[in-house]
Amino acid sequence: MTAGPVPLRPEPAIRLRGLTKIFADRVAVNSMTLDVAPGELFGFLGPNGAGKTTTIKLLTGLLRPTLGSAELCGHDVVTDSLRARAVAGYVPDQPALYDKLTGREMLGLAGDLYGVPRRAQAARIDPLLGALGLDDHADRLVQSYSRGMRQKLALGAALLHDPRVLLLDEPTVGLDPAGARQLKDVLRGLCADGRTVFLSTHVLEVAELLCDRVGVVHQGRLVAVETPAELRTALGAGSLEEAFLRLTGADGDSDLRPLLRALE
Repeated sequence: MTAGPVPLRPEPAIRLRGLTKIFADRVAVNSMTLDVAPGELFGFLGPNGAGKTTTIKLLTGLLRPTLGSAELCGHDVVTDSLRARAVAGYVPDQPALYDKLTGREMLGLAGDLYGVPRRAQAARIDPLLGALGLDDHADRLVQSYSRGMRQKLALGAALLHDPRVLLLDEPTVGLDPAGARQLKDVLRGLCADGRTVFLSTHVLEVAELLCDRVGVVHQGRLVAVETPAELRTALGAGSLEEAFLRLTGADGDSDLRPLLRALE
């Protein structure tokens, strides 16, 4: 009996190889290697200053790596930057929006910047506003929006050109519980449709409930990549929060070597 063909593994939506960023006084990202699959919702966890935002800025092309490489859907973010940016949507932790535009106009501007045809914009804007709970506020000026509403509008702007990869830096900041639940539903729907979401967050409950896998960053290094359940089991932790605190030395255990060996 002959074996059938071995199915090909899909190309990673995000591929990091030895990604390193060195500033004058510190190593912000230290030789990071990672694959994130199409359709995966990946949580990027770490304390303040661990290198999360720097990594996301390297993925968007806002920063250039000192060493190593990063690819989005096979496009190198440095040598093939236009194609890499075309397949990605990005929402920073403090999105820059035009206060004198309405929410609807802001989405239209985002569509123009990404070269989305006006007919496609017209078909996408209202469904996006509805999915994000902004349809009743679409024609109000952005300057009247709360922080949570601004976060959701920025997400809509990042989604208008239909990206394959979504990069989110602390997306739940400023959202009330209902808004956070709405965001979770939107993100899970995107992943179910084959899109990839890469998000940093300090809200470990969100990561535990939402993410397929999480990566823990400590002092610029990626020290663990597991499912939340696998991470808890490997470290004998009762929750993702406990595992995170132990991995980052925040529980008083400054010697991480036994913990890291447990994950090998």
